[in-house]
Amino acid sequence: MTNYRAIFISDVHLGTRGCRAALLADFLEKHDSAVLYLVGDIFDGWQIKRGWHWPSAHNDVVQCILGKAQKGTRVVFIPGNHDEVMRRFPGIHFGGIEVKDHDTFVAANGKRYLVTHGDQFDTVIANAKWLAYLGDRAYATLIWLNPKINMVRRLWSRKYWSLSKWSKHQVKQAVNFIGKYEEVLSEDARQRGFDGVICGHIHHAAIRQIGDVHYVNTGDWVESCTAIVEDMHGALRLVDWESRSNRMRLLEQRQTRRKRAQHALNFTSEKEQA
Repeated sequence: MTNYRAIFISDVHLGTRGCRAALLADFLEKHDSAVLYLVGDIFDGWQIKRGWHWPSAHNDVVQCILGKAQKGTRVVFIPGNHDEVMRRFPGIHFGGIEVKDHDTFVAANGKRYLVTHGDQFDTVIANAKWLAYLGDRAYATLIWLNPKINMVRRLWSRKYWSLSKWSKHQVKQAVNFIGKYEEVLSEDARQRGFDGVICGHIHHAAIRQIGDVHYVNTGDWVESCTAIVEDMHGALRLVDWESRSNRMRLLEQRQTRRKRAQHALNFTSEKEQA
């Protein structure tokens, strides 16, 4: 178990077929912290309204979070646009999970961060919600196509590739959406007197300095499988759990092959001696 002062995750989208719940449950089981921030879109109310999808892995994530809260971890849930129904209950505690519209996080080094999901700074969400719903439908279709494309790619030993991530990145690159989103959030944090902002929403993990503001985006658990962790000295770091899990799995496979090869060599040697 790796211990941190704080862990931040967002955009899990429990209730959707694209949610990588098994990877998140694995991450949560292997990492602990004094405080766990759920920075919005933890469950997907939009998708749940259209059709129920809740396999056991999704329940494992919920149970793991509740278990941490029961054992003393401070769990703060800041709802996003997909789980906005929870915005009706600011200040309420559910099973030890505190619901807040936003929060102020003070790092071990004294820096103050605004913690917010960030959808209020998305002009599509703010001004044309119907377009956001339409985009969500298209995004769900791309997520549905991802495993089918990768099934074919695996035949050629290609690594996992996300059509939805690639498509979204191309579109948002064209309109400079990501850059504007980052700049607007950073400016808002600066005006409020914060040293930084920790957010989610756009499924684009990042840690970078924008002017005087430390901009931190947690990423997501649909495509990137990333989290932000704070060590005991106040340093914030991005953890790419999918990449790390893949490296660990490859290492285990290599070790297994070495053991088998050594066993075969020993067996041959013993047979020759006999």
